[in-house]
Amino acid sequence: MKILVTGGAGYIGSHAVRLLEKAGHEVWVYDNLSLGHRGAVAADRLIVGDLHDRALLISVLREHWIDAVMHFAAFALVGESVTDPSKYYHNNVVASLSLLDAMKTVGVRKMVFSSTTATYGVPDKIPIAESQRQDPINPYGFCKLVIERALDDYAVAYGFGYAALRYFNAAGASPNGDIGEDHTPESHLIPIVLQVALGQREQITVFGNDYPTPDGTCIRDYIHVDDLAAAHVKSLDFLEPGQSLKLNLGTGRGNSVREVIDACRRITGHAISENVGPRRPGDPPVLVADASLAQKTLDWKPRYPKIDEIVATAWRWHQSHPNGYAE
Repeated sequence: MKILVTGGAGYIGSHAVRLLEKAGHEVWVYDNLSLGHRGAVAADRLIVGDLHDRALLISVLREHWIDAVMHFAAFALVGESVTDPSKYYHNNVVASLSLLDAMKTVGVRKMVFSSTTATYGVPDKIPIAESQRQDPINPYGFCKLVIERALDDYAVAYGFGYAALRYFNAAGASPNGDIGEDHTPESHLIPIVLQVALGQREQITVFGNDYPTPDGTCIRDYIHVDDLAAAHVKSLDFLEPGQSLKLNLGTGRGNSVREVIDACRRITGHAISENVGPRRPGDPPVLVADASLAQKTLDWKPRYPKIDEIVATAWRWHQSHPNGYAE
């Protein structure tokens, strides 16, 4: 298939591009490079453009005879979405609708959409299944839910077939260490801890150690970025006109903040200094996926189910690229 990957120069998108190409698909990357990196994708596959540029989108979709779109392009900082919701509504909602309408105009009716566990809000029970109520507690989660609902409506009205894949905590890097995680500012736990190991930060702050968990720190489901990407590739086979696929992507097991820090200590061999700070508002104690539906539907299973395996790939990337793609 001919696939257009929006946000394909970003963290998860670039890993998906690589696996799509390995599977034999013809891939084009559409990215405005506000968060993505030129070095993450092949130069001859990159189209620099903005999702608000509907005319360019239509031209690209037609010129390259695109069969399906993988839509990763989004802002994804929960705290920022609370302090600057306008930025998130314009980029994650309005720009996504621009993309959908460009697809409708050209007749491209297949999309794999990057959604999130944040659409659930504070879960009713753990592990979280797709049947649980979606009640996001921040603009980021709500914006993703809006596009899920829009896709529902586009499926009914225009015959779109789509997969909405709800990520838990993406982590790790390509096993050979040549592409990985590079955010400014960095907000994800594992790269922040590894920056302490590299001497780029003095210590890691643990936000709260009094949660109702075994060691008092928050528990999250960390899933390797290549495992996420593999699920996207497999989802392409399930896109049918008017049909939807909504799946959680996680390992089904959780690791606490302290367990992640300890794993980083084991893998790096560094002591990694830490201190305890106050809880962050809105942090649920535990978020773990019930990913059994994805495993059954897609015949998909995480290749990196253990936190040490995930951290090892991230450490390989950060050691070889201490300044990310800037080198």
